[in-house]
Amino acid sequence: MLEFAILGFLFESRLHGYELRKRLAALTGHVRPIADGTLYPAIKRLLEGGLLIKELESGVAAPRHMLELTDAGRVKLLRLLAAPEDVFITDENHWFCLLAFLRHLDDPAAQAAVLRRRLEFLSAPASFFYEGDRALSAEDVDDPFRQGMLRIARVTSSTELEWLNATIGELDEQSGYGGVGN
Repeated sequence: MLEFAILGFLFESRLHGYELRKRLAALTGHVRPIADGTLYPAIKRLLEGGLLIKELESGVAAPRHMLELTDAGRVKLLRLLAAPEDVFITDENHWFCLLAFLRHLDDPAAQAAVLRRRLEFLSAPASFFYEGDRALSAEDVDDPFRQGMLRIARVTSSTELEWLNATIGELDEQSGYGGVGN
């Protein structure tokens, strides 16, 4: 997810490491703090893979290294956006990271296809807790903390499903897709 987010932010503009780190922390830091020991090796891998370039630029106090996406980096991000790995659909933190950059996929039909994958995932019956094979709802448990988890998840899922359906409809209109039966 870190390398994906680096590509996403650099798709938008050239950045120096400190600014990139601030943006990454704002997006994912509340879940996974970004340490220098994690960030800079990821940047190095992307540089060595030909997805980024680093140029020295004069700064206010001292020169600084600016990072920029190469054409190969742009192609890779667009490919990842169009066909994200399952974890980007099923894991909420990865999903939010994907949503942060999905606008760069400049094709409403392709964007809608990604949203449909999430819609399909969320539409499958699921719970945090089961009795045998039966998914338990908040009404099925006595523990107030588990009830809270299940109620919060229900409201969150309901809101996301509403947003997904509305946004897919808008994207279908933009792309000329009728959306009948979806």
